Amino acid sequence: MSAEVTYECYDGQEAAATALDAFLPAYEEVYAEPPYSEGPSDVAQFIEHYVHHTHRNGMRLIIAREAAEVIGFAYGYYLPPDTGWWSNVDEDLAADFTRETGTRTWVILELAVRKAWRRRGVAKALHDALLDGLPVERVTLTVRPEPEAAPAQAAYAAWGYRPVGISHPWEEAPFYRAMVLELNGQPAVS
Repeated sequence: MSAEVTYECYDGQEAAATALDAFLPAYEEVYAEPPYSEGPSDVAQFIEHYVHHTHRNGMRLIIAREAAEVIGFAYGYYLPPDTGWWSNVDEDLAADFTRETGTRTWVILELAVRKAWRRRGVAKALHDALLDGLPVERVTLTVRPEPEAAPAQAAYAAWGYRPVGISHPWEEAPFYRAMVLELNGQPAVS
């Protein structure tokens, strides 16, 4: 594990099938761990959602590699004006807070690093590459509240994210801590 880590960016349709094939083994490895403990049906559901997400406005995927090996990935897109994102949060959030324009808020749906490469700055580099130059007011994401996810929770807090409530996106879904990083209208990373 001494080769230089590189970060590849895929936008929109570029992020579809070819990129999915590249990072799917890393997804399966990371999300088999607790607290996720995902199996084949969960992976199939992820693939279905991911393909749908590649059609979202501003969709961007970053893949981290060391040599040819995929060691992590992150992706997201702009929340659309008709998003249900905020209605899944248990707090009574102000209408001005939940108002979306289609370019106000960037959502990070996945940010994952394989175990052997954690605590080496790869997650932060993926995060920064994903947000590089985005002209958004804020970024949102969710993180599992279980103790096994404490390193991710701590990283997001250290990067400036603050919790805004608990999210339960659909009936069978687990609960997540919804977090927001306010950017005050500045590009996310420049």
